[in-house]
Amino acid sequence: MRLSLILGATLTTLFLGAALLSFVWTPYGITGVDIAARLHPPDMTNLLGTDHFGRDILSMIMVGARTSIAVALVAVGIGMGLGVPLGLAAAARSGGLLDELIMRGNDLIFAFPSLVIAILITAVFGPGAVNAIIAIGIFNIPVFARLTRGGALSLWQRDFILAARVAGKSAPRISLEHILPNLANLLIVQGTIQFSLGILAEAGLSYVGLGAQPPIPSWGRMLADAQTMVALAPHVAIIPGMAIVLMVLGLNLLGDGLRDALDPRLKARAP
Repeated sequence: MRLSLILGATLTTLFLGAALLSFVWTPYGITGVDIAARLHPPDMTNLLGTDHFGRDILSMIMVGARTSIAVALVAVGIGMGLGVPLGLAAAARSGGLLDELIMRGNDLIFAFPSLVIAILITAVFGPGAVNAIIAIGIFNIPVFARLTRGGALSLWQRDFILAARVAGKSAPRISLEHILPNLANLLIVQGTIQFSLGILAEAGLSYVGLGAQPPIPSWGRMLADAQTMVALAPHVAIIPGMAIVLMVLGLNLLGDGLRDALDPRLKARAP
């Protein structure tokens, strides 16, 4: 538990730090083109080498981290901000019309993967980071709605909730004052998992041209640009691919560590 939490937090902090640092400093500019220096392997001048335009890959990775993290973070915020209230409302009216409407709406969204939703959105509004956020955020709504509803339904049967109902508290007030605080740990862990999935989704959308558009760097776009140069300069594809893998791995390890640290049932089993 402790090892996964430390390793996950270290990897996540590393990429978050690189993203924040890119706002004020990068080793080189990301818009300058130097054809003479194109596809140089890693060396002391360019620690991670250069791409097919001669741009410094380390600088591109730093700014790309900013793009991926921003898209995934806002998308998870949208999913949590809309999904949690819907899940609480469905649980409070379990078996009723509102519960059926919310859950069937969730089933409808689940029927369309985020990539399909992104294609539909970009067909109307055009590709871009904002539309990628909307697509990933929409896909996150039913995830948090179902999770919240499932956790809340078990809590509604507890004695302390019965006591609150006897005291005359309304269902919305009980949901806010008693149900939601008891679901906080579960939502935090799921949030880190969805964050990692958001990184993957953003990279996938950018890879097919539906995410952040040039000249904004994106790890998925870097992979797409490098796919025809793997034999000539493998570092151009390996480095952004490893950035995605390490970021997702760090977030998943962080989520597992938080789950083990916050779950009282796991604490009770610990020697």
